[in-house]
Amino acid sequence: QVQLVESGGGLVQAGGSLRLSCAASGSGFSIHTMDWYRQATGNQRELVAGITTGGSTNYATSVKGRFTISRDNANNTVYLQMNSLKPEDTGVYFCSVRAGPYYHQYWGQGTQVTVSS
Repeated sequence: QVQLVESGGGLVQAGGSLRLSCAASGSGFSIHTMDWYRQATGNQRELVAGITTGGSTNYATSVKGRFTISRDNANNTVYLQMNSLKPEDTGVYFCSVRAGPYYHQYWGQGTQVTVSS
């Protein structure tokens, strides 16, 4: 089992910045991809950004140029730096990792991000 603990959410004005963190711990499985998803009220959960073990990244079109995902492999931690935040970035942000020999997907509990206009 892998446990994920997120932190860094909160309330910010449009144009502001937040940095989310997610620390993975547990059984010692190798962590493969690390991702951030978000879910706005009434919407489906969507992939915001992902990063591989080697550092390759991908982003949702809506956040390209504003968000940056990074990871610390030594500490099994993934970060999401969010700049130029917009009200439409509001939602619950979930950390997710794929770990172990079967790339099982694990989820964090989510952290609320609210961007006021």
